[in-house]
Amino acid sequence: MASREEMSLSFGAAAAAYESGRPDYPREAVDWMLAPVREPGRAVRVADVGAGTGKLTRTIVEAGAEVVAIDPDADMLAALREHVHGVPTFVGTAERMPLPDASVDAVLLGQAWHWVDPVAASAEVGRALRRGGVLGLVSNIRDESDPWVARLTAAMHGSHAEEMLVGDGPRVADPFDVLEQRSWTWTRSLTRGALLDMVASRSYVITAPEADRAGILTAVGALFDERRITELNGTEVVDLPYVTHAYRVIRP
Repeated sequence: MASREEMSLSFGAAAAAYESGRPDYPREAVDWMLAPVREPGRAVRVADVGAGTGKLTRTIVEAGAEVVAIDPDADMLAALREHVHGVPTFVGTAERMPLPDASVDAVLLGQAWHWVDPVAASAEVGRALRRGGVLGLVSNIRDESDPWVARLTAAMHGSHAEEMLVGDGPRVADPFDVLEQRSWTWTRSLTRGALLDMVASRSYVITAPEADRAGILTAVGALFDERRITELNGTEVVDLPYVTHAYRVIRP
């Protein structure tokens, strides 16, 4: 079993699968996280931390904000620059961001807070945020109230993000207080390749022995065959329901 640190830095080896398989973030969730710092006639400055290949970054751009992308993995940032043009990228972490004091209106993390030290990260985010700025956390989680989805999770294994959300939720520390929370439900259609990429891009699978990884992907392929539907253009897909959980807290 790989260590937690090895898992957290494993994604660059599967950047293409990550981009193909991972879902984007709903615009509604990003708008909700940024709402406290919207001001007429003024651009919102956002740091997307743990940006990966830019799944959250592109939604922040679509929301009209100015954004810088920060990730510990240079390979993931290289993939981000291919898919989201014109966004400055920096190697860094939530515990050590290459940003001046009080330089951004919002720090957002998509599917990333479970990797950080919440005390050190909260202090660093508080340093980089202006007063009245917002820390926003968002995660896309498969809706396991659907029995087929629960079987999919059993085949691919759960993630640290899912464990955090089914527990007490994300924890923040000084200078932040209580997190507000909102959720959205939605459905994503995936081809066989995209579903397998979604599984192959997870840290548990990336770092698993080859035989274990092959067994997981075979089991997921069988689940695809069980649920697949054929669209009008002949493409076979499965509809995968998600719940997006977003949190926000204002820097005093």
